[in-house]
Amino acid sequence: MFRRVLAAAVIVVVAAALFVLAWPQFFGLQQAFGVAHVVSLRAAAALIALALIVVLTLLALLARPARRFFATLAVLLVVFALVNTAVLSTRGFGDTAFETAGDSTLTVLAWNTLGDVPGAATVAELALENDVDILALPETTKAFSLEVAALMKAAGRPMWVETTAFDQISKSRSTSVLWTADLGTYTVDTEVGQTATLPTVVLRPDDGSGPTIIGVHAVAPIPGEFRNWQADLDWLADTCSGENVIMAGDFNATLDHMSGLASSGSTTLGDCADAALATGNGAVGTWPTTAPALLGAPIDHAMATENWRVTGMRVVQDQDGAGSDHRPLIAQFAPAG
Repeated sequence: MFRRVLAAAVIVVVAAALFVLAWPQFFGLQQAFGVAHVVSLRAAAALIALALIVVLTLLALLARPARRFFATLAVLLVVFALVNTAVLSTRGFGDTAFETAGDSTLTVLAWNTLGDVPGAATVAELALENDVDILALPETTKAFSLEVAALMKAAGRPMWVETTAFDQISKSRSTSVLWTADLGTYTVDTEVGQTATLPTVVLRPDDGSGPTIIGVHAVAPIPGEFRNWQADLDWLADTCSGENVIMAGDFNATLDHMSGLASSGSTTLGDCADAALATGNGAVGTWPTTAPALLGAPIDHAMATENWRVTGMRVVQDQDGAGSDHRPLIAQFAPAG
C-alpha cells in the first residue's frame, strides 16, 4: 500500500512539474528562476524527454512489478514533448523568404559580437551583402563600430555610429548602433532610462521623421542578475511605446519570457511585435552557436511597432565559426499600408 501511495505521489509531482515547464504562463511563472531557463530551451527539453521516454519504456518492460509506474511516467513525458513541439511549431522552424525591398524598406541586422570577436570586415560584409540600414551590435565597442562604418562607407554605404558604454574595462558593457546616413541624424535619449547591467541605446531622430531606434542588450537571467533581468524586460516593454519604433539586439529572453508584457494582443513587448514570430522563425535559436539552431534559445530579436510590416527575417547560420556565441539575425520592415 505504501509503495502505491508513494508511486502515486511521485506521478502527481512529476505531472505538475512538467505542466509548469511546458506552459509556465498558465501559472505566471515564465520569469521564475529555473523555470525561465528550462522554457528558453524548449526543443532541447523535448529531446531530453524523448531520451527519458526510451529509458522508462525499457524499465517498464524489464521491471514487471513497477511496469505501470514507469509506463505512466513515460506517457507524461510524451505529452510534455508533444506540447513543446506544438508550441515551437506555431512559432515556426524557419522561413527565410524576403519580399523585394522597396524604397521605404528598412533592413535591420542584430548581432551580439561577444566583444568585437567576428572582426569588422565580417560584420561589414554581412551588412553590405544584405543592404542593411540599421545595425544593433551588443557587446561591441565604439572603435570596432567606427571600423565597420569606415568599411561600409568605402563600399558606398555611409553610416552614422553611436555607442553607449558603461565602462571601458569589459567590452560586454558597450552597445553600438549604426544606421544609414539616409535616415539623417539621431540623438541618444538620455532621459528615458536604461537597462540595469548592460547598455541599451535609444536613438531619437533629430527631425522627428524617422523611427526611434533601440539597440537592446538586456542582462542574462543568471544568479545575481535575475531581478535585473526581469527589470530589463519591463523597461524594454515600457520603452517600446509610440507609433514608430524599431528595436533589435540581445534581449536574453524568448517569447515565453515576454508573455504578459505586450500592450495589445497583436504585439510582443510593449507596442512592438516580434519579426521572427511574424515570419515563422520564432523557434530558430540564436544562442549558443555551439548547438544546432533548432535546439538553441531564440533570445535575439528584431521588433517594430505596428506602422511597420515585417517583409522577411532569417537567423544567419553560416557565421557560427565567426567567434561569437550568438547568431546574427536579419529582419526587413516595410511601412504598413
